[in-house]
Amino acid sequence: MSYHEDDYLQLSGIQHFSFCRRQWALIHIEDQWAENFRTTDGALMHANAHDKGFQESRGDLLVLRGLAVHSSELGVSGECDVVEFHRAPDGISLAGREGLWQPFPVEYKRGRPSEYSHADALQLCAQALCLEEMLCCSVPRGALYYGETRHREPVELDVSLREEARSMLAEMHQLYRRGTTPKVKPGKGCSACSLRELCLPRLMRARSASGYLRAHMEEEE
Repeated sequence: MSYHEDDYLQLSGIQHFSFCRRQWALIHIEDQWAENFRTTDGALMHANAHDKGFQESRGDLLVLRGLAVHSSELGVSGECDVVEFHRAPDGISLAGREGLWQPFPVEYKRGRPSEYSHADALQLCAQALCLEEMLCCSVPRGALYYGETRHREPVELDVSLREEARSMLAEMHQLYRRGTTPKVKPGKGCSACSLRELCLPRLMRARSASGYLRAHMEEEE
């Protein structure tokens, strides 16, 4: 199956979807959003990582920032924070560069590794799948860089992670086509969610956030 470009979803949404399917739907289906310290701090970090005017080349390493990627097979598009290209005998050719190069994606995250880091790994894996489709190559591994620890966490993009990413992206497309927002399932992650006040988990177990806000605004008129 191949998706039309008009049906592409945001690649970064897989991280939201893995963390909380309702959070993803509120953002990507209902167009709800709210800022908190975590999202603002993370946006600043990504703004630096996505400096497209910056390229670094030294010896056997080429670094590109804010590289646009997409996959018609998965129906997603987005940007990689950083993609390193390491000179390697089994790599690929790059325009204007001598030799062969192996791509290595690096996704930047604020904070530190946590129990939710698997969601970050799925986002990295989706980026790798896009790179493989675009460049006709294999991307077996990448890394997650956490701003609080200033340390890279290597990620093996194995078969299990790839299958989970593909399955999750397919589920995202199904929900998006139906326009369905999952019902509230309060959990320990709710306290850290930027959409906590919009989601209102204690007040809304069956109603959508957009419906609640719309009704509330009508009452005030």
